[in-house]
Amino acid sequence: MTLPVVLVTGGSGGIGRAIGQRLSTDYRVALGYSSHRPDVDIDGALWVRCDVTSDDSIDQAVDNVRERLGPIYGLVNNAGVTDASLLAAGDRTGAEQAIDINLRGALRVTQRCIGDMITERSGRLLFMSSIMAAWGSPGQVGYSASKSGLIGLARSLAWELGRRGITSNAVLPGLIQTEMLSDVSDKRLAAVVNQTPLRRIGRADEVAALVHFLLSNDAAFITGASIPIGGGIGMGL
Repeated sequence: MTLPVVLVTGGSGGIGRAIGQRLSTDYRVALGYSSHRPDVDIDGALWVRCDVTSDDSIDQAVDNVRERLGPIYGLVNNAGVTDASLLAAGDRTGAEQAIDINLRGALRVTQRCIGDMITERSGRLLFMSSIMAAWGSPGQVGYSASKSGLIGLARSLAWELGRRGITSNAVLPGLIQTEMLSDVSDKRLAAVVNQTPLRRIGRADEVAALVHFLLSNDAAFITGASIPIGGGIGMGL
C-alpha cells in the first residue's frame, strides 16, 4: 500500500522535527525549511526548501514534493516565529513579521496544497496555533494575533472543504521545550509553569503525537476544532 504524503512546514524546529519523526512510519513525509537545510536525517523524510513568505519558494517546494513523493494528503502548517516587541514602543517590525510568517505563510501554503486534497476528496489540514491565541501576552502582539488568525483560518476552511472530505483543525500548544524557550527568562518560565495544572513544560513529542492522531482516520470526524495541548494552562479560554 502506498503511504499518504504529508508536508510539514517549519520542519527544522523542535516541534517540526518531532512531528517528522512521529509520522515517518505511517506517511511519506516532506519537511520544509526556510533557508538552510538542517544537518540531520529523519527516517527517510524529504527535506525541501520552503520559505513561506515567498510564493515562488512555496511553488517550487510543493512541485518538488509532488514529483518526489506524490499528491499531498496532509499539510501541517508549523512554520512560525515569535515576536517580543512592544507595539507601544513604536516598532511594529516584529509584529508584522510574525503575522506574515505565521498567518499569511499558512494561507499561502494551504492554498497551494489543497488542490490535491480536493481532487482526491480526502485530506487533512492542521494549523499550529498557540495557547497565546486566546490568552495574549505583553510583547506578543503580532504572535498572538497571528495565532488567533490561524484558528479562524482553520474553522473557515472546515466549512469550505468539509463536503470534499477534508478536515481542518488548529493545535494550540502551551509551553513546550524547544529552542524557542532560550529567549524566555527563568522567571517567566517559572511563572507560566506555576499557572499550568500539570506543573511542567510539555515535550515536542507530545505535540507530535496529537498531530499524528489528527492526521489519522481515527480523527475523520474532527474538524473545525481548536485543540489545546498545554498541561491545562488557559483552560476554558
